[in-house]
Amino acid sequence: MSPVRVVLAKPGLDGHDRGIKVVAMALRDAGAEVIYLGLRRTAEEIWAAALEEDADVVGVSVLSGAHLAIMRELLDARAARGLDVPVVVGGTIPANDAAQLAPMGATAVHPVGTNLEDVVASVLALGRGERVG
Repeated sequence: MSPVRVVLAKPGLDGHDRGIKVVAMALRDAGAEVIYLGLRRTAEEIWAAALEEDADVVGVSVLSGAHLAIMRELLDARAARGLDVPVVVGGTIPANDAAQLAPMGATAVHPVGTNLEDVVASVLALGRGERVG
């Protein structure tokens, strides 16, 4: 079985990337192939990379408070391309907002403070086509 391929990115203007780099290293240590796009990526750049890299999962980190608007744009761009790639979002996401992200189309939400092992397990499971609760 081939490794899970994960595209990670920081959309929007948020410049804090320590957390997503920690997640990237943990995913690599767990056997995933990780493509980290870096800071300030647009939805179009993220989906272009996901297609080019044949990603099993796309993960984004948002610490700026703009997670609802950014996710709406990212999920709309996914739909416009007719893709069904799971999208995981992490960052500073209040519980009320997290509850809004799943109906928008986010596959998993990992707010700040989520155990790193749980994040890795969730992303790998999604990459293997498994449902996560």
